[in-house]
Amino acid sequence: MKVIFYTREKCHLCTEAKEILNVLQNDYNFEIMEKNIDDSDELTEKYGLMIPVIEMNQEIVQYGQIDYYTLSKRFQKKVNPS
Repeated sequence: MKVIFYTREKCHLCTEAKEILNVLQNDYNFEIMEKNIDDSDELTEKYGLMIPVIEMNQEIVQYGQIDYYTLSKRFQKKVNPS
């Protein structure tokens, strides 16, 4: 599974979100594809006020203040859909 992580430099929320994603990689098998929104005007316009943004299967699963519990529950649903 691939997770797209939209971020930007000097973003403390992004740093915290990256740490959470790294911890979750121990429980769920996924690859993190990090995209700096400042590298693209289109991404900056789309996600500028939302970052960090975590996308899985072309769906935004969480953005802004990322928390371990909520993100973990979303991973469980994606990995083990009921």
